[in-house]
Amino acid sequence: MADSQLEAQIPSLRRYARALCGDRAQADDLVQDCLERALSRLPSWRRGGDVRPWLFAILRHLWIDEMRRRGARPGLVGLDDHADTLAVATPPAQGQGLALRDLAGALAMLAPEQRETLLLVGLEGLSYAQVAEVTGVPVGTVMSRLKRGRDRLSQVLHDGGPALRRVK
Repeated sequence: MADSQLEAQIPSLRRYARALCGDRAQADDLVQDCLERALSRLPSWRRGGDVRPWLFAILRHLWIDEMRRRGARPGLVGLDDHADTLAVATPPAQGQGLALRDLAGALAMLAPEQRETLLLVGLEGLSYAQVAEVTGVPVGTVMSRLKRGRDRLSQVLHDGGPALRRVK
């Protein structure tokens, strides 16, 4: 495999990592770890196969491992990480900012499996078979998660969230 094949995937890996993490610096660290692991395990990659699903699977596994490690630790946010957003010289485009905020909030309300599937298909453009390869589930499960995720996302965005039950 040529280094250019790996380099070509970096923007997609960063986009997916950012969607998973929600933090630019953490996403960059995750992509770096992914590329290091891919280079160290290059002999395990099937020659002639598509490198993209293999890299996404590595990134996904690293992210899952990180989430498991963080389970016992609270998340901390440094002020230096957000200094550029504390004082803004020009106001943002309110409509786009609100729409993105609503979408990010709605995605956060999805089950992790549904969010992951939606991101891989919708954001990264992977085929159902590639998503199945990345996540290690059958194609039918990918299709089911995608359908349920889209339905739930639509419900949250259009109805304002989960329906409240009346309790007597």
